This record gives sequence, structure tokens and C-alpha cells, in this order.
Amino acid sequence: MNFLKFIFAMFLGFLPGILGIIAAPMQTGDNLWYNTLNHSMLTPPGVVFPIAWSILYFLLGLALFMIMQTDMGRRNQSKTSAYILFALNIIFNTLWSLVFFGAHMPGLALLTLVALIIIAIWMMREFLRINQAAFWLTLPYVLWLFFAFYLNVMIIYLN
Repeated sequence: MNFLKFIFAMFLGFLPGILGIIAAPMQTGDNLWYNTLNHSMLTPPGVVFPIAWSILYFLLGLALFMIMQTDMGRRNQSKTSAYILFALNIIFNTLWSLVFFGAHMPGLALLTLVALIIIAIWMMREFLRINQAAFWLTLPYVLWLFFAFYLNVMIIYLN
């Protein structure tokens, strides 16, 4: 049973990446539109993004698994909130890929990213109420979202 929960949590952790690829194919080196944009000097090489996102999605899945495993007794309100926020996180993470890479709208993508950051911080806070380790596992994700915010702003500014 725990193994199936782990697999399910990992699937949900990676779901934004899977949906992002489906919604906006060719996000990395093959995206002609993205490659023609001016980028910040801090933009990592394209190969870094799938590696970083894979690690972050793994950490999110692991954090979700810890939340699922934590017994809250009668206080399941926090877990329900955490699950809802995790689902919103999946939606907004996917939406950002669709808007930025699919629709080529960096301005609207930035607004989506602001909403995603707010949701991710709120999710992190709910995770802290349930399981401190799950909270810490989400921190790199939130930090990466702030870096993504910077990169998105620079795309708008430089183009």
C-alpha cells in the first residue's frame, strides 16, 4: 500500500512537467521562438532546465508522499488544504508552460508565475503544519520559482 502511495505521489509530483510537455511541446533546445529571444546573462544552458525540474518534481512528489503518510488524527483540515494547494500548484505550473512556451505570452506568463509563487508558498506553509520535512523539501522548488520569475522578467525587459 505504501509503495502504491509513493508511486501515486511521484506521478502527481511529475504531473506538471508531463502536462507542460504535452501542452507546450519543444520547451528546451528545439523551441525556435524561445531561442530567438534575448536572455539574461544568468540564464542557464538549456540542458539545465530538464535536470533541475526533474529534481524539483521528485522533491515535490516526495513531500506529497510525506503529507499522505502523516497521521493527522481528527485534524484532517490541514491535509485537505495541502492537497487542494498541491492540485492548484499542478494547474498553475502547467498553465505557465502553456502560456509562456505555447502561447508565447511572457507578460501573461509572469502573472501566472506570480500566482504560482503565492500558491507554492501557501502550500509550503500548509506542509509545515503537517510535516516539517515535507516543508523543507518544497523550499528548493519555491526558490527555483523565484529564479524563474527573474528569468521571465528579463525576457520581458530584454525583448
